[in-house]
Amino acid sequence: MDFGFTEEQLMIQDVARRIAQEKIAPSAEYHDRTGEFPLDNIRTLGVNGLMGIEVPTEYGGAGMDPISYVLAMIEIAAADAAHSTIVSVNNSLFCNGILKFGTEVQKQLYVRSIAEGREIGAFALTEPQSGSDATAMRCKATKQADGTYLINGKKSWITSGPVAKYFVLFAMTDPDKGARGITAFMVDGDRAGFHRGKTEPKLGIRASATCEIEFNDYVANADDVLGEDGQGFKIAMSVLDAGRIGIASQAIGLSRAAYEASLSYVNERKAFGQPIGSFQMIQAKIADMKCKLDASLLLTLRAAWQKGKHDKGGARFTTEAAVAKLTASEAAMWITHQALQIHGGMGYSKEMPIERYFRDAKITEIYEGTSEIQRLVIARNETGLR
Repeated sequence: MDFGFTEEQLMIQDVARRIAQEKIAPSAEYHDRTGEFPLDNIRTLGVNGLMGIEVPTEYGGAGMDPISYVLAMIEIAAADAAHSTIVSVNNSLFCNGILKFGTEVQKQLYVRSIAEGREIGAFALTEPQSGSDATAMRCKATKQADGTYLINGKKSWITSGPVAKYFVLFAMTDPDKGARGITAFMVDGDRAGFHRGKTEPKLGIRASATCEIEFNDYVANADDVLGEDGQGFKIAMSVLDAGRIGIASQAIGLSRAAYEASLSYVNERKAFGQPIGSFQMIQAKIADMKCKLDASLLLTLRAAWQKGKHDKGGARFTTEAAVAKLTASEAAMWITHQALQIHGGMGYSKEMPIERYFRDAKITEIYEGTSEIQRLVIARNETGLR
């Protein structure tokens, strides 16, 4: 690993930081309170290349590397986790899979509009009855005599579902084959047979709209298949490897925001005639927060570095991504908890963003693979046992 950042990496980090501080942070409380989707801010991120950071310039992206993505995501998440969720889905889950497995036509049609921020993308894998066990999906795509597919079924907890134009959908085409019977499709949310459910009232990341989607005889053409028939599970797992780096970065941004707020507070808040930061129990919290934050950052940069090697033909980065996601997400939950404790009553009040950090942090331990699944992935890869 090279611990120094390039000029280009620092440049996109600076762009992300500027937008985060000037536009996202000032509106974060409003979007959290109302649950309103921050479309204007997302458009701004898109215009500045942040909705397609690793997307090549010929497809409307910034043409940067995985390290750049991590640095930018951290800045956005430090301002508001909900915004970073939208950015993560567009970059990691949507664009990444199409760039790797899609045709040239699919890349031009779907990736460009998303990378430029003109449209919103979504990733439809989870179902009401299948979360961690993705192979238990019931959404079916039945191939017709004319080569089209008739899709029926439901998907749940679809991030950006209420506002997305395009979806990467996973459906069962051959139930007898299990995981090898799943196929990925490109779906247009404006076509007949596609229906959106109500927006979910969530604990955190409230400005990131989430809903259930349903397919009733939705017709997908043969050229809507992403990759090959039966390759869907492979595509999903590959995309989730990249997605976990995004969630780790989100967790780091959240942690950093909570940590920096705590540093300021322990110097300002006084008790028993002195700043609370002079008390050893508070100092211990600050020290542990710093250690967990730095460990999360370094592990995530390692995963991003390994992904960069993989993109050039190197080995997979599944373990590194899982380690980063597990460490960073659990650190975010712990750090925001300690930050709330340090702030006391003010941390519990909506007058400060601490309680929002705490609420937002929880989801990082759940989506794109729960902490339990991350441990399973790591252990299986390390032991070779299944």
